[in-house]
Parts: sequence; C-alpha cells; structure tokens
Amino acid sequence: MAGRGGFQVWAKNVRFEGNILYILLSDGREISLLIDQMDWLKWLANATPEQRAKWMIEPGGFAVYWEELDDGFEIEHLLSLQPLP
Repeated sequence: MAGRGGFQVWAKNVRFEGNILYILLSDGREISLLIDQMDWLKWLANATPEQRAKWMIEPGGFAVYWEELDDGFEIEHLLSLQPLP
C-alpha cells in the first residue's frame, strides 16, 4: 500500500467493461469496481461511455481524474477499500 516502508503503488491503466471499472496497479494487481453499486462513484456511473473514456492518470500515478466530469479518486483511497490478501 502507499506509504508503507517507502513502497508506493500507483495506477498504470484504466478500462471499463459496462459498469465495471478496472484499475491496473503498478504491482500487477487489477482492481475492479461496480461503479453503479458504489455511492461515491455515481458520478462515473452516470457518465456516458465517451466521458468515461477521457480519463487521465495524475503525475506520479496517485490518482485517476476525469477533467470533463471534474472528479476522480486517489489510488490510496481505493486501496483502503480493498480487503487485505
């Protein structure tokens, strides 16, 4: 996880399959989120496929942002929601 022992995980890629958001992380994990079932991602669930496709990874990979939607999320927040292996 970010900040532990100097090891940091960052976003490398983002893709969608329907209402599933996939985030590829620098450590090889890929996290999937059902965006229409998560209140904090309703803004993304309501976006058009064209709007969803216009994402960018912030410098350093710490966040994913959709400029057109004026919203995004930090990878550290995303990781805090995931169960530990």
